[in-house]
Amino acid sequence: MGHGIAQVCAQAGLEVRLRDMDRAFVDRGIKSIETSLEKGVAKGKVVPADRDRVLARITGTTDLAEACRDADLVIEAVPEDLELKRKVFRDVEGIVGDAAILATNTSSLSIAEIAEPLARKQRFLGLHFFNPVQVMELVEVVRGPDMRADVLDAALAFVSRLGKQSIVVKDSPGFATSRLGVVLGLEAIRMLEDGVASAQDIDKAMELGYRHPMGPLKLSDLVGLDTRLAIADYLHKKTGRSAFKPPDLLRRKVAEGKLGKKTGEGFYVWAEETRPRP
Repeated sequence: MGHGIAQVCAQAGLEVRLRDMDRAFVDRGIKSIETSLEKGVAKGKVVPADRDRVLARITGTTDLAEACRDADLVIEAVPEDLELKRKVFRDVEGIVGDAAILATNTSSLSIAEIAEPLARKQRFLGLHFFNPVQVMELVEVVRGPDMRADVLDAALAFVSRLGKQSIVVKDSPGFATSRLGVVLGLEAIRMLEDGVASAQDIDKAMELGYRHPMGPLKLSDLVGLDTRLAIADYLHKKTGRSAFKPPDLLRRKVAEGKLGKKTGEGFYVWAEETRPRP
């Protein structure tokens, strides 16, 4: 989701440095931003001059120090791995100034646990964006137990500048959105596993019956079935509730490498042109 976050920040007039481990990943992220903006131009929602200004505000790099030096806000969007996120923030904290705010885009991991090794926990919080970032209106702002009130105020002002709506939740397993969304997604998978209906009809039930913009199975494909499984395992472990126990079908899909849109197949088969480019 990093490139989507970078795009909406640049569209809000902010200077952005997009960093990844490998130059190919950086270039792929910038290419995704270019493609998104071109679609906006084609639909008449973005004028070419604005597209050019947005792209000019984004700098790609593989150098963490270059990316974070003098940053006011650093947003992490690495995979849902606690130790990986801790390592990223330990490295970042050694680079940024004392006034910088550090934010994780985690959708389920504990803010306090991620921040545990940090010296400045009071400037750490969750900023949970939704996919696709350019389209979805919500950002879930997650309060860490040590976070200062002025940091929350700054985070809410940042979300407002992006033109998005915010909700504020306390640090708890799954927060508000993942806790509800994962339960719905897992139950949809169980229904498919039990032969209640096809994937398309289960999704249509929520899209037309409850006016969800996307059904839970297609959304799971978009999020990534490996990500969905990791979150479900985490919530099941933390809460002990059977509602979060991953269905066998989900585990089989992940074991087979059918992770959703990014691999071309999950609960749906995705056309080649819709998949992320290597």
